[in-house]
Amino acid sequence: MDFSNFNSAEQAHMTKIIEKRQMQDFLKMYSNIVEKCFNTCCNDFTSKALSSKEDTCIANCTEKFLKHSERVGARFAETNAEAMNAQNQS
Repeated sequence: MDFSNFNSAEQAHMTKIIEKRQMQDFLKMYSNIVEKCFNTCCNDFTSKALSSKEDTCIANCTEKFLKHSERVGARFAETNAEAMNAQNQS
């Protein structure tokens, strides 16, 4: 977003709003990872510790989820860059 038309107080306010939203998005993603991987991988509640099978499952689950999120973010950035280039050429 271009905030060059805003004064410094407005720019600071918008930056604060964006940072808050980014933190909310991060916490939502983290919560989704925890919930999905726990529900998928943790099945044996007879022990306090994770079994090696559960531990491996959680490691694979989180890695897959993070790689997916990185890929989606990269595609979004590519699409956004293309849109910005098209807008600048118009």
